Amino acid sequence: TILKMKLAVFSALVASAAAFAPAQQGAVKTTSLNAFEDELGVQPPLGFFDPFGLLNGDVDQERFDRLRYVEIKHGRVAMLAIAGYLVTAAGVRLPGMLSNSENVSFADVPAGFEALKNIPGPGLFQLFAFIGFLETFVMKDSANGAEPGAFVGDFRNGAIDFGWDTFDEETKL
Repeated sequence: TILKMKLAVFSALVASAAAFAPAQQGAVKTTSLNAFEDELGVQPPLGFFDPFGLLNGDVDQERFDRLRYVEIKHGRVAMLAIAGYLVTAAGVRLPGMLSNSENVSFADVPAGFEALKNIPGPGLFQLFAFIGFLETFVMKDSANGAEPGAFVGDFRNGAIDFGWDTFDEETKL
């Protein structure tokens, strides 16, 4: 048993020492993805990270910008979804009735995916129609009449102005 313990400690020490060994440096590959190595967010040790290969093949700046825009948008939606889940999981509900005709109050609706079973069909339709409306008409990638893509991820559409439009390029970064 003592021998096994010493062997385990020795193995752990060898494994941890291997973590500090210098990494082998291979030849630098030149690919079409090198065009994006200078983009904001590219950081060592990964550099430009495209695990699903969405930018393989014919790649241009327009496609890269579109995927970055979609990533920012979906990230923000995911953050809002987590906040909404945490609020409902904590027991916070709107007062009143969700559906008078089916006698369902907001307090009757559980948190998470279980809520989809308790919300009446017309309510789900309204929910998804509203999301579609926001996606199509409100959440545009332009602000205060700017060209789409001028302020990537800016979905305020002129509602709130913190003076972002007046910043120089260095301040924006």
